[in-house]
Amino acid sequence: MPVSSAPAPIPRVVPEENEFTSERHVYEPHKVGIPPLGPYLHELWRRREFAREMSRTNLRAQHFNTAFGQLWLILNPLMLAGVYFLLVYILRGGSRGVDFFAHLLAGLFAYYFIADSIRLSVKSVTGGGRLILNTAFPRALLPLSSVITAFLRFLPTLIIYIPIHAIAGLPVGPSLLWIVPLIGLMFVLASGAAMLVSALQVYFRDVKNFLPYFLRLWLYASPVLYYAHEVPRGIRWILVVNPLGGLLTAWSDVIIGGRAPEWDALALAVAWAFGIFVAGGLFFISREREFAVRL
Repeated sequence: MPVSSAPAPIPRVVPEENEFTSERHVYEPHKVGIPPLGPYLHELWRRREFAREMSRTNLRAQHFNTAFGQLWLILNPLMLAGVYFLLVYILRGGSRGVDFFAHLLAGLFAYYFIADSIRLSVKSVTGGGRLILNTAFPRALLPLSSVITAFLRFLPTLIIYIPIHAIAGLPVGPSLLWIVPLIGLMFVLASGAAMLVSALQVYFRDVKNFLPYFLRLWLYASPVLYYAHEVPRGIRWILVVNPLGGLLTAWSDVIIGGRAPEWDALALAVAWAFGIFVAGGLFFISREREFAVRL
């Protein structure tokens, strides 16, 4: 008599949990839009150490922790300032003194902080393809880490400027405390510009090729090679439409003039810094979920 056998039990498949976290991420079709900013900013702040560590890694790759690396960081803007000073000195018939060299050096240091932030960040997203494809984190940390790198490169230049300030006999007083909020505005402006160009590079891969020409023109249009009050009245609008116009004017007023910045220059600097930060940040955040499919 045949013996009926019960059907073999179907093995139950238990989903394997991540050994690091029990969270499961579900990826849905992307729609361009701004995610809830509260949770995003909270996660951005929670992972801030990630940006700092990426910045340290970039600095080690640039030999920042070596004596020669720090020496080149200082010599490069010093030699550039010397060349520009000689050029302006000849063109102005020898009417420039040490105080103008101090203005030129301080302006170049501030300009290169912002320019380096943009230059380092332009490929921060396109160069982090594997990280973006395999890890879930706020992508804004990538360009912001480049801004931190540029800021850490900027700090030693302030120390180098101190003896130049003393040799030029420029005033030292409480007005120099304005340096702190002005550097804060530089950081805000650099962060917004870094997020903007890094997102644009994802869509337009020629941005990195165009950037050196734009940065060179930006330097000439900014009050670095000249004082802001020397700009002819007919083209004074250049300082208004230039995001660095009011900021570098206020920077020179404080460091070279030894006085608080003019309120119109300060208001212009604040408007441009936070305007670019909001525009660049919102554009980046609204597009970052699409980055993975475009890399």
